[in-house]
Amino acid sequence: MTEFFASIPTLYEGWILHALVWLPILGLIHVMTSSEARAQHVAFWWSASVFVLSLGLWWSFDPGSGGFTLQSSTPWIESWGVSYALGVDGISVFMVMLTTLTTPIAILGSFEYIKTRRRPFYALMLLLQTGVVGVFLATDVFLFYVFFELTLIPMYFIVGIWGGERRIYAAVKFFLYTAVGSLLMLVAILYIYFSTAAGSFSYEAFLAADLTMREQLWLFAAFALAFGIKVPIFPLHTWLPDAHVEAPTPGSVILASLLLKMGTYGFLRFLLPFFPGASQHPTVVAVMLTLGVAGIIYAAWVAAVQPDAKKLVAYTSVAHMGFVMIGVFALTVNGLQGGLVVMISHGVSTGALFLLLGMMYERRHTRLIEDFGGIGRVAPFFATAFVITALASIGLPGTSGFIGEFLALIGTFETHAVTAVIAATGVIFAAYYMLPMVQRILFNRLDKPENRSFADLSRREMVVLGPLVALMIWIGVHPTPFLERMEPSVHVVLERVEEARMAGQGTPPDEGLIVADPAELAETGPSTAPYPAEVGGPGR
Repeated sequence: MTEFFASIPTLYEGWILHALVWLPILGLIHVMTSSEARAQHVAFWWSASVFVLSLGLWWSFDPGSGGFTLQSSTPWIESWGVSYALGVDGISVFMVMLTTLTTPIAILGSFEYIKTRRRPFYALMLLLQTGVVGVFLATDVFLFYVFFELTLIPMYFIVGIWGGERRIYAAVKFFLYTAVGSLLMLVAILYIYFSTAAGSFSYEAFLAADLTMREQLWLFAAFALAFGIKVPIFPLHTWLPDAHVEAPTPGSVILASLLLKMGTYGFLRFLLPFFPGASQHPTVVAVMLTLGVAGIIYAAWVAAVQPDAKKLVAYTSVAHMGFVMIGVFALTVNGLQGGLVVMISHGVSTGALFLLLGMMYERRHTRLIEDFGGIGRVAPFFATAFVITALASIGLPGTSGFIGEFLALIGTFETHAVTAVIAATGVIFAAYYMLPMVQRILFNRLDKPENRSFADLSRREMVVLGPLVALMIWIGVHPTPFLERMEPSVHVVLERVEEARMAGQGTPPDEGLIVADPAELAETGPSTAPYPAEVGGPGR
């Protein structure tokens, strides 16, 4: 078995990334040529096969290098220097695997929810999977933009056709918000291409672009607006609650688990490395940290007064993404790793919460918290899954949420102690909005006759929730394998920012970033401790 795992990099080289991107398209064709009754099963097995293939990525890339592996590049639009280029590193590998895991789970969870127009729905789900995987694997900036925009189309139709009463309003609002930000990002991409000697849209060419601080600040603003809307950060979040509430259950799962991560991934993959001077400019850092903290606190307060359980969970996404933002702009190893773990944990726990709320809606056709009560007495397995998921969402020790938020706060405390202390109150507020909802739904008196017949989890629903619950506990108990794989790539990003500081951009010399010394990292390799033993890494 050990020899087999060791041979995976050789077996996967040259084709696996292409397969992960384009196999869902083959599944889409198969779905559209199948019957309405078989469409959901065809879509599930195609997406499940993509997940099985993606498991080999855990062993097939070298985490020690910190750079892209399994790379391939083919000229696409040669006159413009555009290539079909793919690669994976310790940051993108987790986003890809989260995508390939979440998609079949969302499809399987929709079997009883989607009753009409099944073929187009599942075809759009597979098209969305191709777009999201492409976003996380593209190493050509123009190709990234194409995949980034591609994800808009299927999600617009999923919300607009299969959503609730206000689905058209929510779909149009989602599309307009995201499209406006994306157009500004396209302008910034074209500016870099035409105003520098890049001559190519490759990731390496954009890294080598020689930009003044003034240019970096304007370009940073354009990229940050596009990714900030997608995250979404406060106050650009107003499209999200409407989209979540009106979207069908699988649409809400994909939106929370995957599409929001495209925004935070963009900050890590593009803004910090492309504009290292602007990324550490004191004003920029102060603004981004302030918006992150404001999102954490504001979303928690708003969530606490929501009568609709789905809208409550929708606002929690804004709060969780606030922890990612403060982790990223702490510009420390702990902060960036914490932000990445929060991204993974939020994708798992919030996706599971939306699945559970969808199961409640299928049984009772209501999402109002006051319409429930005492569900734990008649559906113990449902209640168990709900409690574990809610506790992971608020960051209970021993769950994935705790690892991410703890590291993000520790990383922020290293450079911005007051910000970290204020953000830490969000953990308390999280308990304030989540635990009362859990009590009112599961543990209050069973005084409504409709709830006495509330069915417990079926076998299919156990299969849907089981992997997500297991992942919440695994990351919470043993995060080392995740941190080991992402740490070298995090160092690569921070070293890029540190080089800009040493060149006189961004922060003054006495306000340097907390990053590991590259030579020492090469000698010792990545830390194997669950949390870096030396706060901020060696060589401060």
